[in-house]
Amino acid sequence: MLKQNFMENYKITRIYEDENSESRFEEIEIPIVNRGQLGFLSESQKVSGILFRKVEATYDYDFHNAPARQYIILLDGAIEIETSLGEKRIFKAGEVLLVEDISGKGHKTRNLKDKTRSSIFVTLE
Repeated sequence: MLKQNFMENYKITRIYEDENSESRFEEIEIPIVNRGQLGFLSESQKVSGILFRKVEATYDYDFHNAPARQYIILLDGAIEIETSLGEKRIFKAGEVLLVEDISGKGHKTRNLKDKTRSSIFVTLE
């Protein structure tokens, strides 16, 4: 049970393009506050669409850019993302990414588990 005075931030990993067109990771936090019986919520964000996605177990996508600024919500499985600078991180079910490298050198993504993986893409305005 969350305490009444509980205030925390929702932690998200952002993938973005720097001034040299390199992709990088950054940890960001979305503030959430107590809204009574509704629980702890963030401020609303404007979105333009939502996509439900499944990829095969063999998914291994070479360098690419995000098609739009979007949140990716990992529902199951695990992935490894590599930036253009060679930094690699592993993300698991339940984690949320904010992908904003819509130009530049992009990033690589590959499945780490031998099973179909599900995720949700929420495109930002």
